[in-house]
Amino acid sequence: MSKQLLLGDEAIAQAALDAGLSGVYAYPGTPSTEITEYIQSAPEAAAQHVHCRWSANEKTAMEAALGMSFVGKRSLVCMKHVGMNVAADCFVNSGVTGVTGGMMVVAADDPGMHSSQNEQDSRFYGDFTLIPMYEPSNQQEAYDMVHGGFAFSEQMGEPVLLRIVTRLAHSRAGVERKEVQPQNVLHFGGDPRQYILLPGIARQRYKALLKKQALFVEASENSPYNQYIDAPNKKRGIIACGIGYNYLMESYPDGCEYPVLKIGQYPLPQKQLSQLVDACDEILVIEDGQPFVERQLKGVLGRGITVKGRLDGTLPTDGELNPDIVAHAVGKENRPAFVVPSLVAMRPPALCDGCGHRDMYAVLTEVLRADYPNHKVFSDIGCYTLGSGAPYHAIHSCVDMGASITMAKGAADGGLFPAVAVIGDSTFTHSGMTGLLDCVNENANVVIVISDNETTAMTGGQDSAGTGRLESICRGLGVPAEHIRVVIPLKKNYDEMRRILREELEYKGVSVVIPRRECIQTLKRKHQKK
Repeated sequence: MSKQLLLGDEAIAQAALDAGLSGVYAYPGTPSTEITEYIQSAPEAAAQHVHCRWSANEKTAMEAALGMSFVGKRSLVCMKHVGMNVAADCFVNSGVTGVTGGMMVVAADDPGMHSSQNEQDSRFYGDFTLIPMYEPSNQQEAYDMVHGGFAFSEQMGEPVLLRIVTRLAHSRAGVERKEVQPQNVLHFGGDPRQYILLPGIARQRYKALLKKQALFVEASENSPYNQYIDAPNKKRGIIACGIGYNYLMESYPDGCEYPVLKIGQYPLPQKQLSQLVDACDEILVIEDGQPFVERQLKGVLGRGITVKGRLDGTLPTDGELNPDIVAHAVGKENRPAFVVPSLVAMRPPALCDGCGHRDMYAVLTEVLRADYPNHKVFSDIGCYTLGSGAPYHAIHSCVDMGASITMAKGAADGGLFPAVAVIGDSTFTHSGMTGLLDCVNENANVVIVISDNETTAMTGGQDSAGTGRLESICRGLGVPAEHIRVVIPLKKNYDEMRRILREELEYKGVSVVIPRRECIQTLKRKHQKK
């Protein structure tokens, strides 16, 4: 088949479709969002009735994907790295249950924190769960790993984690497609108790998982994605993981002068690793993310060889890698073709003109600063997090999905008044509902602002699970109907908004205020379609 020019995310999506995918489960999160969006827009996905609706959060996505695997179908679950924290309960246990139909878990890491709260490395999750992992160095490998990964998952009876990084997810390259496979037929595993993790069964399943570890290592040693490339200069051996291999080869277009062990599949291939260590005086580890391999080497080798990388400062301890950093680490210097002029400055993101969050913050900050000098506003993950910047400087926290409500509750429990939470509609249904239930159960003295723009705006305007349901959800969780207040955030309604906020701030209990106006960007796209 002819090559297609695809993003790394798109290559993963197309590979899953070509491999007989029956369902993708995900919650939007940069840099993973385009995987699901590509499948949603693919004609073959519609023709084959591939499930591709967004999930409420990463935990529900992971559980639904495991359920599809339970009935023998191939499933894909996608998330950004912090989404792995939400999915971890099911993800870790899926290593013990194993799978029936092939299941690929894509974790899109974000070294450099381009759009994230941290730089965590998802390879630690795969290692902790004791399952095989892939890490592609380019878009073609990403396609090949996913296309073959479902069969490998079925062969090993375990989920397979595919770890990518932002630069791979959002850059394009030519990708050669493979033969399209049909979807699996409905079938079940041979062990009827496989997915029942009662302690007696779980102990047996865990022992079986431990016995598989030697098979996983053998698979890595025979994997085409792990290559030992010899070279004459044995003063240094280089281990290059995933996209780090591409950065290395930019300094050596005609071949590296040092022996290189290219890593694309885990657990680490012991034979090739020993071959490199036996041949070289020292080891340099190039990995985009945390020192996952570097730390493992010091435990695996048990030898007096120097290992260099992020831990000893040869590479930076934070941020993403790039060709210049890697070139410097191997003793080369890349001279930039041009210098960025000093007048070019970083432009921080800002709320869109016409955004309903702007009107919400304008009134909220006015009321709080005028009447409540000791107020604190606990915010969340979404566009409205930009309320931290000028001109509002309105929020005092942003930690993780759903934390606004529970942090406001904890602050109120500690005596703070007023304690205000600001959360978006999509984030509320992702992780905020359980926090609201805690507030209701203790009648916490909090005001929760659910700033509803009727979409998941930060990641491009995907459907929000709570659209049209927020009031009924709040009532169902026990918030008194008279303290669920809906307003339209427009300047003409500022007086009404001020009055409602003051009333609810003075109420000694749980209040929910819902400023509702459609995202200006999704509204614009609707008009363009018309």
